[in-house]
Amino acid sequence: MSMSLDRRLLRILADRAPRAVHAGELVTSAGLAKSQYDEVLDALERLRDGGMAAEMPGRRFRFVRDAPRATQAPAQAPREATRPGSLKEPREASRGRGADDSRESPRSRRADGPRASSGAQSSPNRDRPAFPSASPTRSNRPPDRLAPSALTSRYTAPPRDMPTSLVRGVLYIHARGFGFVSADDGGPEVFVLNPDLGPAMHGDRVEVEARPSPKGREGRIVGIVERRRARLVGAIHADYARGKVFMPGDPRLPETMRILDEVPSGIDVGDAVVVELREFPQSRDDVPGVVVLERLGAPGELKVEVARILARDGVVEEFPEIVSAEARLIPKKVSAEEAKGRRDLRDVPLATIDPDDARDHDDALFAERLPDGGFRIVIAIADVSHYVRPGTAIDAEALARATSIYLPDRAIPMLPREISSKIASLLPGEDRLCMGVEVDVGPEGAVRERSFFEGVMRSRARITYGGAARALGLTKQGRKQKETDAMLPSLTALLDASRKLRAHRERRGSLDFDLPEAKVQLGDDGQPTDVLESRRDPGVREAYRLVEEMMLLANELVAEHLTNLGLPAIHRIHPPPEEKRIELFCQLAQSLGHDLDPERASNPKVLSRFIAKTADAPEAPFVRFLLLRAMQQASYSLDSEIGHFGLGARHYLHFTSPIRRYPDLAVHRVLRAHLRKEAIDRAAVVPKLRLQASESSRLERRAMNIDREVVDVYEIVLMRDRIGDVYEGAIASVEADRFTVRLDSPFVDVVVELERLPYDRYELDPLGLRLTTRSGHSYGMGDRIKVQVVEANLATRRVLALPVDVPEQRPRERTARRRDEERGSSKNDATARPRVDSTKARRRRTERR
Repeated sequence: MSMSLDRRLLRILADRAPRAVHAGELVTSAGLAKSQYDEVLDALERLRDGGMAAEMPGRRFRFVRDAPRATQAPAQAPREATRPGSLKEPREASRGRGADDSRESPRSRRADGPRASSGAQSSPNRDRPAFPSASPTRSNRPPDRLAPSALTSRYTAPPRDMPTSLVRGVLYIHARGFGFVSADDGGPEVFVLNPDLGPAMHGDRVEVEARPSPKGREGRIVGIVERRRARLVGAIHADYARGKVFMPGDPRLPETMRILDEVPSGIDVGDAVVVELREFPQSRDDVPGVVVLERLGAPGELKVEVARILARDGVVEEFPEIVSAEARLIPKKVSAEEAKGRRDLRDVPLATIDPDDARDHDDALFAERLPDGGFRIVIAIADVSHYVRPGTAIDAEALARATSIYLPDRAIPMLPREISSKIASLLPGEDRLCMGVEVDVGPEGAVRERSFFEGVMRSRARITYGGAARALGLTKQGRKQKETDAMLPSLTALLDASRKLRAHRERRGSLDFDLPEAKVQLGDDGQPTDVLESRRDPGVREAYRLVEEMMLLANELVAEHLTNLGLPAIHRIHPPPEEKRIELFCQLAQSLGHDLDPERASNPKVLSRFIAKTADAPEAPFVRFLLLRAMQQASYSLDSEIGHFGLGARHYLHFTSPIRRYPDLAVHRVLRAHLRKEAIDRAAVVPKLRLQASESSRLERRAMNIDREVVDVYEIVLMRDRIGDVYEGAIASVEADRFTVRLDSPFVDVVVELERLPYDRYELDPLGLRLTTRSGHSYGMGDRIKVQVVEANLATRRVLALPVDVPEQRPRERTARRRDEERGSSKNDATARPRVDSTKARRRRTERR
């Protein structure tokens, strides 16, 4: 049966080529019953593993035209695979390392049949040119072992009339096997199919032959410029054929790697370890080789899980010795020579306003009220560019990090602490070099005059957000700070000015999402004791806004100034949302009872008024989240004309945080050159800025992902001790097979999987807002609910829960529906999602996790 089914499906795929076909559509096309959906999926997986078909997102499959044996005899059954996980072994065997190529990941799957063993000496494409490697000396393999990608699909060679270009960038590989290259040229990412990845690994800097595509660019990798960081974190596992092997904890890397030397004593199977890549793959089939460096501990420990996340993304906390050596040479004090020629602000009562646990202070503020009701504002920013010069090891490492990463228990700074926490940090009572903006703001919040300068300053106080809010009478909570008494006139002027600026900004269409964030509280032992909603106190939130308005003001003014001068700089861009996304958001808003015209919603002023209008609605946080989801992602670019849709700004950049963001440092250099009337060589500067913008965008996304995942780990560790506890919360999101509840306290997201509920079937409404059963029971976004925590799983990064007091489902109705499904008499379309309570479907999902 399986052989004939494979042939039948392969014929259908070949007839439909090059179009990809959904598995449900194949069920109908093959004349099968809907109850055979799982059998079809099994057959499609066999065809995929045999190289006859390629799996696309959304359970769609397409015929591989040049797969071995498939083009010559498409009706022939696919070659039986002998590796674990194939037809001849149950799926559990693939987890037991029963053969040479154990636990193959989507990244390492070939489209031309089973993988060759690591000792193979030939390639099926030996007549093709060898794949160039940037560092052949990093491997012990002889040069003649270099081989190209094992398959060149019909997508590899672009049409003759389609222009191509060589682009360099960093490769990101998705867990499903395809990749994206974050391009250095500032253009859109380049999509790369699995067969076109060659021997490149996730994190490598590569050269890709790119061509336009309907959604941007796609191409194939033609060279490796620089290999990824060599250190990895994973676990030691036993392989019956090869002994101990290393399995990285990153699904974007090959699932198994050879251990080149003896494993150090004291390290057992299952332990989390740090390894170093010593042999990078030189062809598509090569298995990387590693050397075990140290034991981290047992998987599941908090420090081990955090270390695995950091190592997975190539984050190294320690600075290279050459960087540390340069940092030690930096003076500890500002000299009179350094202050010479700068504007002296040491008599201006500037103060820093930061969170309680701030590790660096890179901005200080002062404001005074003018007789006409306007304001004079001075914004001083740490002059990091004075200490971090282009061409130094410190600068190179700063770009390699691009941003500081903040964890619940520590920060991983972009710059050495000699700079970030000492000489550049605006500590009270210490002379510091700064770059400054002085602004004259009118009574209605409009900027009348502005000036930019290099300065020297001395902060009068280190104020916390809570201290500022308490001094301004915005809250009665929090610690009172004595330093705020002398700064109260300036703080009051800053508060009034920030409100005027915010009102002016909102009138022009700036969007204020103001979404809550989780803040982890730690005990003395470093373990999480609670997770709170940050800025929950309205007064503290107002103090945050005070500072944010001043930073937005400075950033926008510098952007306008450099743009008007025609000077190149790294801008912060935020393109308008796509038309389809904004139309969908309008439908979502209308379904929640809010009137929003899709034709007018592309105007930021309309969206800004909508946010203000719905601010007091119970579902306001979820509406803002949905709107944020409809937006495009902000990034860095040299194109100053795109502007920032979310802020309603024609020109915008980052200037105010050079201690923790590289683009700010790059902007400081351009502004400094202008203030000193130095010539700027555009031909030399623009390519460097373009690369810096691309790297900063890429590494910013990495830092955001790390921050989210590390917080998830802390939340899971916290909830492990609270299994069985009942909490209240609101449904934050719904999907076809689950919904997420955001608990009130602790401020943690928990997941309710529908397959665990005693209902027959849930249907997700077309807008993705509510799940409903035929009996009328439903769960919708924003609904209040009580749940009981049932599992906290570090492996899946989820806290699972079940609703409390769930009404019972009538057994007769459920039995009848299951019988209808098994007989294939359901009226639903064949492409519908399989039933959530199907035993076989549930087993399949479990095996795929």
